[in-house]
Amino acid sequence: MPWIVLLLSAVLEAVWATALDASAGFTVLGPTLLFLAAGIASMVGLSYAMNSIPLSTAYAVWTGLGAVLTVAYAMVFGNEQPGLLKILFLAGIIGCVVGLKFVESAPEDKSPDTVQADPAG
Repeated sequence: MPWIVLLLSAVLEAVWATALDASAGFTVLGPTLLFLAAGIASMVGLSYAMNSIPLSTAYAVWTGLGAVLTVAYAMVFGNEQPGLLKILFLAGIIGCVVGLKFVESAPEDKSPDTVQADPAG
């Protein structure tokens, strides 16, 4: 479940970034309200996911996928020119994000009852 929430939070990151652009410096009410709602929901989802997914992985996935989705949206709707290199680099970001999922390790237990005494000392 944390991974699903993290992926949805990345989508919401793209939503708030796009709404921020459309808000014209917070002068247009609809996009400004969408920015606030999506931004808060995205952060809440990221926070929830970080309870189970290591910070470094969760944040990289959230920002990486959010950036890719933001650029993809801009390319589809004409604000950004698609190009072979741009698409290749976006695919690279996606590949790195997927790679982080596969190298994720369980968080180390640092509770006091699991700390062992130094035998030398």
